[in-house]
Amino acid sequence: MTTTISKKSLLAAAAGFICGASAWAQSPLPTVSVSGRSADMPAQVGGFGEVPVAKLPMQLSLISSERLLDAGINALSGLTALDASVGDAYNSTGYVSYLKIRGFDLDNRFNYRRDGLPINAETALALGNKASVEILKGSSGIQAGTSSPGGLVNMIVKRPTAQPMTVLCFALSERGTAEAALDWSQRFGEAQAFGLRINAAAAELKPQLRDAEGRSHLLAMAADWRLSPDTLVEAEFELNKQSQPSQPGMSMLGDKLPDAKDFDPHINLNNQSWSQPVVFDNSHASLRVTQKLGADWRAQAHLGVQRLKADDRLAYAYGCTAADGNYYADRYCPDGSFDMYDYRSENERRNSEALDLSLAGKLMTGGITHHINTGVLLSRFNSRFQKQAYNWAGTGTIDGKAITIADPSLTDENTNRDERSNEFYLRDAMQLGASWQAWAGLRHTRLERDSVRTNGSRATSYAQSVTTPWLGLSYAINSQLTAYASWGEGVESEVTPNRKRYGDAAGRALPALTSRQIEAGLKSGSKLVDWSLNWFDISRPKWADLGECSDSKPGSCVRRADGSASHQGLEAQADLKWAGGGLLASAMQLKARREGSADAANNGLRPENVAERSLRLQARHDIAALSGLQLQAGLAYEGPRAVLADNSVFIPGWTRLDAGARLEQAFGRQMLVWRVGVDNLANKRAWKESPFQFGHVYLYPLAPRTFRASLEYHL
Repeated sequence: MTTTISKKSLLAAAAGFICGASAWAQSPLPTVSVSGRSADMPAQVGGFGEVPVAKLPMQLSLISSERLLDAGINALSGLTALDASVGDAYNSTGYVSYLKIRGFDLDNRFNYRRDGLPINAETALALGNKASVEILKGSSGIQAGTSSPGGLVNMIVKRPTAQPMTVLCFALSERGTAEAALDWSQRFGEAQAFGLRINAAAAELKPQLRDAEGRSHLLAMAADWRLSPDTLVEAEFELNKQSQPSQPGMSMLGDKLPDAKDFDPHINLNNQSWSQPVVFDNSHASLRVTQKLGADWRAQAHLGVQRLKADDRLAYAYGCTAADGNYYADRYCPDGSFDMYDYRSENERRNSEALDLSLAGKLMTGGITHHINTGVLLSRFNSRFQKQAYNWAGTGTIDGKAITIADPSLTDENTNRDERSNEFYLRDAMQLGASWQAWAGLRHTRLERDSVRTNGSRATSYAQSVTTPWLGLSYAINSQLTAYASWGEGVESEVTPNRKRYGDAAGRALPALTSRQIEAGLKSGSKLVDWSLNWFDISRPKWADLGECSDSKPGSCVRRADGSASHQGLEAQADLKWAGGGLLASAMQLKARREGSADAANNGLRPENVAERSLRLQARHDIAALSGLQLQAGLAYEGPRAVLADNSVFIPGWTRLDAGARLEQAFGRQMLVWRVGVDNLANKRAWKESPFQFGHVYLYPLAPRTFRASLEYHL
């Protein structure tokens, strides 16, 4: 039976949940203030409420908006500069951010959250109204119904502050990118029960990449209302839009890996006179009601709605037909030419709704204290597309000088999708004594998914139920140092493509793809240093198409698990603080290999576009000679990455140096914050990443040396 969740039923369920809970209310909700060290702060994405990050038996990073500003980061792709476990996974200027964690690509449909609710990240997500970004590393079976095993990214929305605030910001960077932004917060009414915060921003985009000029806009409003000491209502909405041409990747030239030093990173191969910008037009809104239930319990209803519209357009470089008649399907020709296609998929619509009803509190059983968090998450998603253009437009060249002819004819079908998910979850943190703590989690997911081509062909429909457990154990060696171990599962769900080549299995659900993770580590938090050291082992089955696989021969192809992807690694993180400065450091050593394949030649191979070694350093130090001045420096290192699945070609590793300064000047109650920075200080030329995407080798260069400056005026 198909379960449909309407907007009215979502709202009615939320209202009923809160009304019933309010009858239990006895004592006031505490005032929530966010301050201090990140290790002392809870992480919403972890799922264990107010437990500090330093005490959780899992690895998380919390990145504040201030740290993003200091690093000049305005897109999720910039997170790769701050955490060694986070890598690039097909990041091009002007397009969607794609990330990998612990060597696994995140799924933009299932691995992203906004204030804890699932969202679709197949768009450009704005950071201007985000207070912080949380990164959960590893399998996320108890936090998400289905997701890639790499981890989760959760964006925290800025909410009204306790004190009035007005901040104006002006920024310049690259070849003239200019941005102006406002962050304003105020409280009103008796006992200042009502709060309002507004974020607005506008930017003219002129990046180092040529022929990629664009613009972006953001308007966001968040409000809260303390209806009583026991009841808090929070509502917010966000409207943002980005219009900018995107960037096709470079590629191998026949059997040759081109030297990055010979490629001008300013060249945009999407530079035809008929090239049009990619336009992301997004709206988000949420309503959250929190009700105190006695001294130890609280209930919450959280409803989120997301509406995405996109015009995806590109002068698309893909493969080539050489002068000698040879066709290179996954790379460019040896002479630097390639086939250019006119790609246009306009008026793409992606709509999401999610309702989370939860209950959290503390109880005692048999001398054991339980911190319980339980609830249900109801979500639905649908995407609606039109026919798309994907037409040969001529021959391009890597010097960007070739001229091709547009062909916007709508010649190709697209795929519409409907997805519904009902999830029940239970998490329990059990205090077993003065030093020992046990952790347990379980999530049961019932999902229904349908897809069909825009002409009504290749329809698929299936339902599946999955259960994902998680267990952890921690021991407090002393008040600051904790040892832990954990085990958990994650799940991904797929359907066999409805193509003739798969015969009777076409369109049928595949067995749930269950990944498993073991992790052990040490974590410490003090006034001088927060640090952690951990080892992890993630195993994920790998699907493969076996056989001749030709649509002209029905039944000639079988899709099934063929071995696994095994990712084992060591991670180390530290946030050192000293008088007038500090150092944020992270490192990962990763062994990612293919194992258990029926084809022995595959076993032991490294996955494409995954670095085995990575290092991030962010240093800061105040200059005593000039009050308010802080100098900053950053280092990012990535080891070599495999370009081809057979590991016959690798791109070299690279190191990038960044530098910056921050100056705070106070004038009574007002303050100026000046920031300047230089990214890629040495103007290093290297291939940043080598994604094998859409059956094709792509190479993306490091961005050239980039200057940036900004001014914040705190009124």
